[in-house]
This record gives sequence, C-alpha cells and structure tokens, in this order.
Amino acid sequence: MPARVPEAGPVALGDVVRELTSRADPRRLRRDVEILADGPRSRTRAPGAMLRAEAHVAAELAAAGRPAGRQPFDVRWRPGSTDRRGHRALPLRFRLHPRLTGANLLAEPPAGVRRPTVVVGAHLDTVDAAPGADDNASGVAALLEVARLLGGMPNPPDVTFMVFDMEELGLIGSRFAAQWLRRNREVTGMICLESVGYFTAEAGSQRMPPGFGTAFPRVATAVRSAGLRGDFTLLVHRRSTRAAAALWHGAARATEPALPCVTLCDPRPQGPLGALAGLAVPALAHLDRSDHAAFWNTGIPALMLTDTANFRNPHYHRPTDTPDTLDYRRLTAVAVATAATVTAMIPGVPPR
Repeated sequence: MPARVPEAGPVALGDVVRELTSRADPRRLRRDVEILADGPRSRTRAPGAMLRAEAHVAAELAAAGRPAGRQPFDVRWRPGSTDRRGHRALPLRFRLHPRLTGANLLAEPPAGVRRPTVVVGAHLDTVDAAPGADDNASGVAALLEVARLLGGMPNPPDVTFMVFDMEELGLIGSRFAAQWLRRNREVTGMICLESVGYFTAEAGSQRMPPGFGTAFPRVATAVRSAGLRGDFTLLVHRRSTRAAAALWHGAARATEPALPCVTLCDPRPQGPLGALAGLAVPALAHLDRSDHAAFWNTGIPALMLTDTANFRNPHYHRPTDTPDTLDYRRLTAVAVATAATVTAMIPGVPPR
C-alpha cells in the first residue's frame, strides 16, 4: 500500500488531524452504534435486523456524499466457521457452508472507477444472540465517520467504502469482495476496522494468545511494560503496508489526547502461502480473524485496526456487548486517524 508522506512531515499530518478533529463528533458515532446494536443482526439468523442495519448504513453514506449500492453474492460449498455465540478465542470454528446468499454494501469514489483506490471496510453482521456494539458496530460507525470527514474535504480522496456481510461465517462477504475488486478495480490497499471501540486503563485487562510472546517479543514486551492495560489500538500490517501503518501511527499520536497505538508486522507473504502459514502457527492464525485476511489472501495489501476483541473485551460475542460499554472519544480518534491516513496515502490529495 504505497503511502505519500506529507511534504511538511509530521507537522502537516498533525494539521490534517486537527482539522478533521474539529469536524468529528463522538455523538454521531454513538448514535450509529446505538441504532446498529439494538439486537443481533445476521443474514441467516436475524435477517430483518440486518436489513434495517443496511438501510441505516446506506442512508448515512448517501448523506456523506458516498451513495452505496448492494453487491449481492450467492456462493456454494465455502469453507468457513460458525456464528454461534461464544467467548473462546477460536480463529476458525470450521464449518462447510453448502450455500450462502448475502450482500455487501459498496460505495465507490465520486471520481469513478478508473483511478487507483484505497478500500476502507468493516463487517456488519454479528454472532447469534449478541448485539455486537464493539463487534462490529464500532467498526461500521468509524467507517461512516470517515466517510463524513472525507466528504467535507474540497478534494476528497479516491476511497472506496465497503461494509461486509457474513464475516462471522468465515469472511464470506469479504472473500467475495476481494476477488471482485482484484478483477475489476485497481486497489492500492485496504484498511479494516474490526472491534475498535472498547478501551480500559485497568492494569492487567489486556491478555495475549498462547505463544504470542515467542512469536512477537517486541509487541509483547511493549504491552507488558505498559501494565497490560487495554488502552491502545493494535495495528496489524505486513511489509507491503509498513508505510501506511507508520502514517496511521503518526496520525493517532497527533489526536488530542494522543491515541496509544501498538504496531505488529505480520511476517508472512501475501497470497495463499501466508494463509497456509496461519493455519500451521496458532499465534499467526489470530492475525487472520477479520476481513483484511481475505484481501491478504487475494494479494491486496491490507492492514487491520482492532482493540483485540476477546483478548480485552469481556463482552465479546455475548449479549452484554452493548453500546454503553464503548469509549466514543477514543472511537472518534480511530476514525480521525483513519481519515487522515487515507488523505496522505493517495497521490494528488494535499494535506490541508
């Protein structure tokens, strides 16, 4: 994901962050989460709620000047996972799906489809019986705020917004989307917003999966030295998105107050070999637990932003994952840092 660092360096990026912050509104994000997380939403288990959530997202994107269309898919015999509720960290609760019919939402740049684009994406569905405020109404709310912030710029960057279906069934919607984009669009990279709204300063609140300290000693040391506090955003990237990750980290530092960020570089290659390595090494498999992995496996550079879900949030995949548990000030900072990053990633959009 090539990134254009602003000519004036960190000061210019900070100016962008400050200008976006002046227009961002945590109350909008809270309203989005409250509307989306009024109950479970699923194409298979709660289709009515899913349609209502879709309608809200489409209306907000249209109001931001990014009208969205439905991208239906009908797939057969797809390996995936179950969307039954459960708090255990299971990267792949295997299930073979004979047939799944769903739809992503796609909002393309106003400039059309001929220029390179960056995709900002988040999944809309939840597991059974969970309202999914953090997983993943928080990600969708951040995406909507990014669309609003970019829509207020005089020269909006060529960003494509995608809201994915059936992530909880095994990245079904994003796998379809990544393959379609690979064939039909020039995508320079993708940013995935996955469970980005739960933060706590309580010491010992942050956990790590087994083997994580051995696989990623630098990251584990940083988290432990901060008292295992779950007050940061984890940014997972690969070598292809190192520059974009540095931009996001810099933008997060420029928010007020600064949003703590821990970066983790996944050492695997793009494509199928990286996916196979994840199946073989459990610590790596945890890095594949959202829609960015579908883009990695298709060869499209991607990065993921997350609060680490079940390794921090006690409400993960439970009925208690409700809007009142989220930190909307920090969630707004995630949206601002993401919007600032994409303005610097795409050539021809000067920092303001």
